[in-house]
Amino acid sequence: MDNQQLKDLIAGIRSGQVSDEDALHRLKKLPFEDLGYAKVDHHRCLRNGVPEVIYCAGKTVDQIKGIVERMIPHHRNILATRADSHVYEGILSITPECQYHEVARIVVVKPQVVQEVGRIAVVCAGTSDIPVAEEAAVTAVTLGNRVDRLYDVGVAGLHRLLNSCEDLFKANVAIVIAGMEGALASVVGGLVSCPVIGVPTSVGYGASFGGIAALLSMLNSCASGVSVVNIDNGFGAGYQASLINKCVALGCHHS
Repeated sequence: MDNQQLKDLIAGIRSGQVSDEDALHRLKKLPFEDLGYAKVDHHRCLRNGVPEVIYCAGKTVDQIKGIVERMIPHHRNILATRADSHVYEGILSITPECQYHEVARIVVVKPQVVQEVGRIAVVCAGTSDIPVAEEAAVTAVTLGNRVDRLYDVGVAGLHRLLNSCEDLFKANVAIVIAGMEGALASVVGGLVSCPVIGVPTSVGYGASFGGIAALLSMLNSCASGVSVVNIDNGFGAGYQASLINKCVALGCHHS
């Protein structure tokens, strides 16, 4: 139940259009609904402005379907992350209102176009890093942010990044995705005045240690204003960037 639904419920009670019994029935599922294997947090949208996000890895398709079924009467733009084609087909079997972003591995359930505000730059070092970049970009777009994608602009060909500087300078926050040695986050951090969120990826040869080399490089960045999320965590970067961008674009006024 989002803010508007709660306001409508209160108005219905006041007007007498909603009975006490009906109101109690709707409210008894708050703040969460216990499914046995999951406690669906219906109040998260009220607290954070975004419905609970379903992390699909490690869950069965039936479990995911059960969670989605409980959420769809109350929310729109429900994010199901780390979803493969089997998860998408499972969700599609219970609702046609879903969109699968295969590269990002995200299903958006009951997608709804929202007004995009501000500007986030998603900067990706190499083509191999695009799945993580798309996870960040799709998350940010779904949450109502304008996103500029700057892909394959890694430090091995720095002129490619410099050619995109105008888009970069317009951003309220930049998400920088890079594997290997992760140097791109420091480069971008030295170019822009906005916050930079570094996302190390597991892309790289043996000594990259599955992204640990890039993670340590970004954590030790000499560029001020660079923060770092976990390896391959495009979703976390997109969500955090959305919070920063909306604080700038909307003046931190939350409904």
